[in-house]
Amino acid sequence: MNWRTLSLSTGIFALIAGVFAFTYGAESWLGWTFILFGAAASILGLVPDQLITIFKITELRKKIFITLIFLAVYRIGYYVPLPMIDQVKLAEKMQQAQTGALGQVLGFVSLFSGGNLSSACIFSMGIMPYISASIIMQLLASGVVPSLEKLRKEGEAGRKKINEYTRYLTVPICMIQALIMVQTLMRPESADGSGWGLTPEGYSEGINLYWFGFVAIVTMTTGTIFLMWLGEQIDEYGIGNGISLIIMAGIVARIPDATNTLLMDPTTGTIKESVFTLGGATGDISFEKLLVLAFLFVGVVVGVIAMTKAQRRIPTQSAKHVRGRRVYGGTRQFLPMKVNAAGVMPVIFASTLLILPWFLFNALYSLSGGELAWAGTLSNIFQNHRGWVYNICYIALIYVFTYFWVAITFNPKEIADNLKDHGSFIPGYRPGKATADYLERVLMRVTFVGAAFLAVIAIIPNIISSELEIPLQVASFYGGTGLLIVISVALDLVQKINSHLVMRNYPGLTDE
Repeated sequence: MNWRTLSLSTGIFALIAGVFAFTYGAESWLGWTFILFGAAASILGLVPDQLITIFKITELRKKIFITLIFLAVYRIGYYVPLPMIDQVKLAEKMQQAQTGALGQVLGFVSLFSGGNLSSACIFSMGIMPYISASIIMQLLASGVVPSLEKLRKEGEAGRKKINEYTRYLTVPICMIQALIMVQTLMRPESADGSGWGLTPEGYSEGINLYWFGFVAIVTMTTGTIFLMWLGEQIDEYGIGNGISLIIMAGIVARIPDATNTLLMDPTTGTIKESVFTLGGATGDISFEKLLVLAFLFVGVVVGVIAMTKAQRRIPTQSAKHVRGRRVYGGTRQFLPMKVNAAGVMPVIFASTLLILPWFLFNALYSLSGGELAWAGTLSNIFQNHRGWVYNICYIALIYVFTYFWVAITFNPKEIADNLKDHGSFIPGYRPGKATADYLERVLMRVTFVGAAFLAVIAIIPNIISSELEIPLQVASFYGGTGLLIVISVALDLVQKINSHLVMRNYPGLTDE
C-alpha cells in the first residue's frame, strides 16, 4: 500500500468519524477536527504529482508560505474588535437585520470587500475603499482626465504613478465611509435605523463620545490601509494578486458558517434529521435537496470556468518586410477578445444601484407616516430579491453596465491604431477605420453573450433560495459575485504557478 492509498483511506475514515460525531451530538470541535483532517488527508491522497512538485521548488515554496502567512495575519485582524462597542448588542442587531434589506446590503458589501461589516472590527471595511478608488482612477484615466490618460499610456512608469494616486485617494474615501459607519453605531437607537445605540454607558456623550469616534475612524482607516499594504506585499514577495486573494480569503472563510446554517441544528448542535430523509418539511434541507445542490454547484463552477476562459479569437496577419535576402513578418496570429471582458464589475454596479430604490422609497414611506402606500409597496418590491420585478431590473442593469464597462476599458479605435503601427492587419479589412468598425461589431456581439452569462450567474442564488427554500447566505455560494471572484482569482493563481513550473521545465498544474 503506497502513501497515497493510505492517506486517502485515512481521510475517508476521518470524514465518516466527523459525520458520526455531528450526528450523535459529540463536541463541535471534535467533529470539525475530524472533518478538516479527513478533507486534508483525502485531498493529499488524490492530489496530482504536479501539485507536489510545487513544494520541491524553493523559490515557489517560499512565495506560497509568505502568501499564506500574510493571509493568516488578515484573518487574525478580522476578529480584533473596535474598542467601546457593545459586541453582544451588535450581534443581536445583525441577527435581526440579517433577513432584511439592510442585512443583505451589509452581507453583499462584506462579501466583495473582504471585510466584516456585521461586526465592528479593525478590518470592518475590508479593502472596499481601495477598490472604489481604483475604479474611480480607472474611469478618470479612460479619457475623462487627459493627464491621467497620458500616464496610462506611458507603460509601467505611468501605471506606478496612477497606483500612487490611487493610494492617496483611498485615505479620504476610507475616512468618509468610516465616519458614516461610526455615526450609525454611536447614535442613539432609532426606529428608522439611522442609529443603533451601541456605545456603552459612560461613553455616549461628552468628550468620551467624540474621542471614541475619532479613535474608531482612525483605527478603521488604518486597518484598510494595512490591508492595502498586505496586498502589495503579497504582490511583491508572494504569488498571485494580493488584493484579490484577500477578497477570496474572506469569501472562502464564510463556508463553515454557510455549512452550519444549511446542515446543523442550532438547538442541538447535531446534523439536522431532515438531511437523512426524503421530502422534508418546508424550509428544511432534505437528502434530495442536498443532491440537487451538489450537482448545481459542480455544474455552475464548470460553466463559470468555461465562460471565464472563453475567447473570441480574431485572426491578424503581419506585413512582410524584406531586409537584404531575408523576409520578416507575414505570420498569422490571433487577437484574443474575452467573452466576459467586464469581469465581475457589472454585477457589483447593478447590485449597488438596486439598493438606492429601496432606500428612496423606504425613506418616502417613513417620512409620510405610512400615508404613501405606493412607496411602501415599491420598497417591499425592491427589498424582495426573489421577486420577478427585482430580477428583471437586475438583469437589465447588468446588461447596461456590461456594455458601459467594456466601452471604457476596450477602445476599438486604439486597438486598430496599434495594429496599424505594428504593421499588422485583419484579413479582409483595411487598416484604420474599417478595422475599428469591425472590432466594434464583434465586441457588441461578444459582450451580449458575456452579459447574458453574468445575468444568469447573478440571479442563480435568488432562484435557488426561492425554489429550494434555503437561506440566501448558502445560495450565494452557487452563483453571484462571490463565486465569480473566487474562480477568477483561482484561475489567475493557477496561471502564475504554471509559469513558474514551465520556466523550470516541469509540467504545469493543468497539463495531463
